[in-house]
Amino acid sequence: MLKRLFSILTIVCCFAANAQEFNCKVTVVSDGIKAAGIDPQVFTSLQKSIADFVNTRRWTTDDYATAEKIDCNIFINLTAANVGGDQSAFSGTFSIQASRPVYNASYSTTTVNYVDKDLDFKYSQFNPLNFDDNRIVGVDAQSSNLTAIIAYYIYLVLGMDYDSFSPLGGTNYLKRAQNIVNNAPDGKGISGWKPVENNRNRYWLVDQLMNPRFQEVRNYWYIMHREGLDSMSLKPVDSRTRILTNLRKLYQVNRENPSSVLLQFVMSSKSDEFLRLLEAAPRAERQQYISMLSVIDIPNSAKYNALK
Repeated sequence: MLKRLFSILTIVCCFAANAQEFNCKVTVVSDGIKAAGIDPQVFTSLQKSIADFVNTRRWTTDDYATAEKIDCNIFINLTAANVGGDQSAFSGTFSIQASRPVYNASYSTTTVNYVDKDLDFKYSQFNPLNFDDNRIVGVDAQSSNLTAIIAYYIYLVLGMDYDSFSPLGGTNYLKRAQNIVNNAPDGKGISGWKPVENNRNRYWLVDQLMNPRFQEVRNYWYIMHREGLDSMSLKPVDSRTRILTNLRKLYQVNRENPSSVLLQFVMSSKSDEFLRLLEAAPRAERQQYISMLSVIDIPNSAKYNALK
């Protein structure tokens, strides 16, 4: 297995290789639209269709053993139906979480934990979910928007996962996510793809991931995972210190690009882990790291400061 060094170190063995990369659990919640007169079976079918779309499609050219599959959860909260008078049109929020194992440890580390509030799509119960990287818009923009959003976040998960195993290793998958943005479905009721809409949407997230101005974020991502977390069992103090001292990379990016969506994206998956690292550090050393984290991750600044 050549895909990831981690694979060589941890899977020596007896698992058969599979093409599919994901072990993804999908949950669709429709409590907010029960009064819309829609057969609940539609939502059950939607949930299964998305799970099949993610778990059975081949997203990379690498072979994954069963134990290597990326664990993820997709949670869709539908808040409106009959959008624009079309019974098959829905809107809501799209949440995705993903993780990867930590070498020689019994736990996994979160790589993505994000909520997208611009979910608008059409879904017909008996129509399969189709996606083509070369023809993203399909024949109907609003129907294609669902698979475009799912594929965009799957490529982001892959990008962050591969970046955690080798420096800038996820570039090809981030390019695919950016390709979806550049060719995204467009039409009435569709949002989240354009730079003019706001500065924290799908466009800006992958744009910043690919922008050289933000490259230190991805460099730090590799340091945190391969040189930090994966070495923690062997050299806990050195590994923790490496993760925390290199926070200056994120701090500098934040100074030059305050309140960027990319740093919020990163911190949404890592704030709890930073808290655990701070708790393990000697109290006399914490202040410098708490100061940086409180500026980078303002929503959680009170939690960091409580560890002074």
